[in-house]
Amino acid sequence: MITLDKLTKRFGPKILFENVSMRFDPGKRYSLVGANGAGKSTLLKVISGEQESDQGAVEIPKKLKIGVLKQDHFAYENRRILDSVLMGNQTLWNAMQEKERLLELEMTDEIGMQLAELEGVVGEEDGYTAESRAAALLEGLGIDTSRHLDEMSSLAGGYKLRVLIAQTLFAGADVLLLDEPTNHLDLDSIRWLENYLVDEFTGTLLVVSHDRHFMNAIATHVADVDYQTVTVYTGDYDDFVEQKTTGRRQVEADASQKKKKISELKDFVARFGASASRSSQAQSRVKEIEKLQDGIQTRRSSVVRPFIKFEIDKASGRDVMRVEGLKKAFGEKVIFDGLSFNIDRGDKLAIIGPSGIGKSTLLKLLVGEYAPDAGTLIWGHETNVGYFAQDHHESLESGFRAYEWLYRFDPTAQVEQVRGVLGRLLFTGDAGLKMTENLSGGEAARLVLAKLILLKNNVVVLDEPTNHLDVESIDALLQALIEFKGTVVCTSHDRHFVGKLATRILALSSKGPRLFNGSYDDFLERHGAEHAEG
Repeated sequence: MITLDKLTKRFGPKILFENVSMRFDPGKRYSLVGANGAGKSTLLKVISGEQESDQGAVEIPKKLKIGVLKQDHFAYENRRILDSVLMGNQTLWNAMQEKERLLELEMTDEIGMQLAELEGVVGEEDGYTAESRAAALLEGLGIDTSRHLDEMSSLAGGYKLRVLIAQTLFAGADVLLLDEPTNHLDLDSIRWLENYLVDEFTGTLLVVSHDRHFMNAIATHVADVDYQTVTVYTGDYDDFVEQKTTGRRQVEADASQKKKKISELKDFVARFGASASRSSQAQSRVKEIEKLQDGIQTRRSSVVRPFIKFEIDKASGRDVMRVEGLKKAFGEKVIFDGLSFNIDRGDKLAIIGPSGIGKSTLLKLLVGEYAPDAGTLIWGHETNVGYFAQDHHESLESGFRAYEWLYRFDPTAQVEQVRGVLGRLLFTGDAGLKMTENLSGGEAARLVLAKLILLKNNVVVLDEPTNHLDVESIDALLQALIEFKGTVVCTSHDRHFVGKLATRILALSSKGPRLFNGSYDDFLERHGAEHAEG
């Protein structure tokens, strides 16, 4: 059990949470939710001891082993991938390393006794199955066996995160603290992680994620960081939304009734406060007013939802894109060879597949950032394409204020129109004056979305658009794309997003592409097992 006792944490003048007293119980899986900047990740860091609280304490029994997902992707560059996972159990790793060192020395009675003690430690830590267990974790997270003895430096950043997840799971912890574990995972790896956390892990889980489907799959409880406190709800994320919405409506209704009562009481005091015969009654009502005012919640929610609506200036032709015989290779690595498919007006096409299969490469080919080695890509009549790159932060040229950067794309737009778009994307007040190089990941993503709204493209190509967005922003984006009258081509590791949006699926795998007319759930029902194998 983890107990928070009157815990308070501030970020400068901003109160993240104040005087929080609660507990996280054994065997329960908590999804930590809240707006960007509300304090979810900070709460995890305070619990793990990485940061100190301003007041209060975190009480964790010494016998509990805590596993924390590390964020330093480059900490193990010169280690083998498999060894990096084994290092998750530091007791076992130290014993194995010391055993290897002693075996290189000349055998003596003393060394023999030390080796016997080390064998005992290895046995207690299940060391004889360690490598096979570590390998199974890596394979589940999409890292093939053939790579396990390579050095970490050979992996791309997203795959290094997978190794760190495997390392954390391997530790045998009683408590897991996972901050955004699904970032950079493909859909199949997320499904594997969901199953592992639900079926294999029996301890206490605290996880921060913006992936709604993932939260619904793993959560038994939701800890909501909002109103400068932490409130626990029973159930998954959808249950939490319903409970919080209902509770908030009740709070607002109660506040409305109290304000009405206060107004009536004030009216009485104003009329009879000076009357000698009714002064005691007036004073009684003054005290009642003070009591009612104390009962009205004054803290504001940190949750804000952008308003996103994509409009088009002119509809495209029926045939939006024709791809025939597409080939692309980087050196000797062939990404596509002979890929053909079409996109029709109004399609919501989701391109799915394991990491590294070529999803982002295909999108870059579609928008002209890459040239094909062979084959043709032909955009249809009157198509006007907007692009949201996965590395969107890098596409924001530095040296511009957010307003200036956006205004460049339509200098004919009125100032009020540009500021209106920024305001709907939560750039209110002075936020529009922030320099592009100083924007957070969520702010950068929302600014690129503002550009797409301003340009009114009839085709939008989106590469992992939900990265860095909080749940409210993801929901707003999803609803806007569903209602969009144009054509959408996207990749995403967010199953809820893909499941709700896609009307067609292009699945890429080592066995070749498969084009499916239907939703993602229909695709999984028809081809799920084959897709997982590919």
